[in-house]
Amino acid sequence: MPFGFGRRSNSGLKLRLMIAVGLALFSFISYLSTGQRNPITGEKQRVAMSPDQEIALGLQAAPEMAAQHGGLHPDPQARAHVDQVGGRLLRGLDDYVRVKQGTNPFQFEFHLLKDPQTINAFALPGGQVFITAALYSRLQTEGQLAGVLGHEIGHVLSRHGAQRLAKQKLTSGLVGAAGVAGGDISSAHLAQAIGQMLNMKYGRDDELESDRWGVLLTAQAGYDPRAMLGVMEILDEATGGNGPPEMMSTHPKPANRQAYIQEVLRSVFPDGIPEGLDP
Repeated sequence: MPFGFGRRSNSGLKLRLMIAVGLALFSFISYLSTGQRNPITGEKQRVAMSPDQEIALGLQAAPEMAAQHGGLHPDPQARAHVDQVGGRLLRGLDDYVRVKQGTNPFQFEFHLLKDPQTINAFALPGGQVFITAALYSRLQTEGQLAGVLGHEIGHVLSRHGAQRLAKQKLTSGLVGAAGVAGGDISSAHLAQAIGQMLNMKYGRDDELESDRWGVLLTAQAGYDPRAMLGVMEILDEATGGNGPPEMMSTHPKPANRQAYIQEVLRSVFPDGIPEGLDP
C-alpha cells in the first residue's frame, strides 16, 4: 500500500462527517425556527409558511387541481348541495372557535369535481376543499358528506400542508447529511428510504387527527358523527379491502380508522351521542 494512503482515507472520512454534521445541524435549527402557534387550537407547531401564504398557495393551485379531475361537476344542484353542507360545517366551526377563544384566518371554498372514477376528497392549504363525483355519488346520507368535508376542513385547521412542508425540509436535510456521511450511492438511497418512511408516518397521523376533526365538526353542525363510520365502510368497499400494507401507505386502513373514530366518539360523547341529530 502506498505510504500515506490510509491517512488520506481517514482525512476524507473526517471531512465528510464534518460536512454531514453541519448539514444536519443547519436542517434541525432551521426546523426549530419554524415554530408558530395555531390560531384555532393554540398549539405550538412547526410550519413552513404563514396562514396568508397558505391561502395564497391554495388559491393558486386550485384551478390546476380541478383541471386534473375534469373540472367542476356540471350539475349546479349537486355543487350547491356540497356548498350548503360545507357552509353548515363552517357555521358550526365559528361556534367552536368562539368557545375556544381562537381565530379562524382561513378562507374555505368547496368544490365538487367531475371525476367519476377517482374516489377521493382532499384539501389544499388555506381552505380549498374538493370532493370527486366518484365519492360523492357513493355517499348515502348528508351526514356522510359532512363527515368527508369536515375531515378535509380538519387538514386545513391543523395546517397539515404547512407542517408537512417543514418536516420534508428537515428530512431532506437529514437525508442529505446521511448521504454525505456514507459517501456512496447505497447510503444515499437508504437515507432517502428512511426519510420517506418518516413522512409516511406523519401522513397517517395527519389522517387520524383529521378524522377527529370530522367527528367534532359534524356534531357541531348538527349531524350524527357516527356517519363517519359509514364513510369508512364506503372507502373499504371501494378498495375491496385491498391496498398496500399500512406501514407503506400514508393513509391508515379504513378498518383501523373506524376503530379510532369509535374511540373519539366515546371520548367526546362519554354519555352517548345526543338525540335529534341529522343522519
